[in-house]
Amino acid sequence: MLETVQLQLIVTTLANVLVLSSIYVLVALGFAFLFSIMGILNFAHGVFYMIAAYLCYKLTLMGMNQWFAMLSSMVIVGLFGVPLERFFFRPFYGNLNRTVVVCIGIITVLQNAVAITEGYSVSKLHAFVGGSVDFGMFSLTMERIATFSIAIGLLILTLLFISKTRLGQQMQAAAQNKEGALLQGISIHRISALACIIACSLAAVAGSLMGALLSLTPYMGDNIMAKVLEVLVLGGIGTIRGVLFAGFVIGALDASLPVFVGSAASDAISVLVVIIILLFRPQGLFGQEVRG
Repeated sequence: MLETVQLQLIVTTLANVLVLSSIYVLVALGFAFLFSIMGILNFAHGVFYMIAAYLCYKLTLMGMNQWFAMLSSMVIVGLFGVPLERFFFRPFYGNLNRTVVVCIGIITVLQNAVAITEGYSVSKLHAFVGGSVDFGMFSLTMERIATFSIAIGLLILTLLFISKTRLGQQMQAAAQNKEGALLQGISIHRISALACIIACSLAAVAGSLMGALLSLTPYMGDNIMAKVLEVLVLGGIGTIRGVLFAGFVIGALDASLPVFVGSAASDAISVLVVIIILLFRPQGLFGQEVRG
């Protein structure tokens, strides 16, 4: 009996590792796109994750099928990337201070708007997929399987889009050398808008999926933003493989540590592990050291 309980705990923890890792990578990848192509540190990225979760929740309350609600949320929040790039980021290219102020303004307005309209009562999306799957002595909820599958599927599609399509190759060219991309006739503004759409869409799907696993709060974006920054710094800003590997590391820490030390101390230990690694690899695990 004890062995069965321990096996179930191990399997559940591994499932949580995969779910959290895939969600972290999904959100961090969009943030990395914006930084690589536009040089923008979009600290407001997490708030779109939150807005999408609430939007999906509201659409389901209006009677919309939850899958269509998630798709609608992804489209609406994704399309917001166009005015986001045009009116909030483009005028401040190359000016970090003003960009940070703009992001703080976006966070403040959207968080307070949700807090005022929705209050602080606990809300949660229904599970996208009910039931569980039994594997002999242990079982897994279909919700976790679906969340991981959707997140991984989107990651694969996004990476294939970046590596195989013409627009994706233009995005890579713009990220590597903006001046060279301009000389080749690539519209940097169009590519930047596309990067914003992809980033907001990925955050929207992640927010909707996690809204069915965790409670909705106006400040849920702050937590995911902290995790995204951990992933990017640990992996090395600007490297996709760094995002993938670091997302798994942070997800593994966040899913497994609460089993041993409780949720209160797990975040602190996770950050401490990242700090220790950075003491030996200041550029991140896959970042390139800059020499003068």
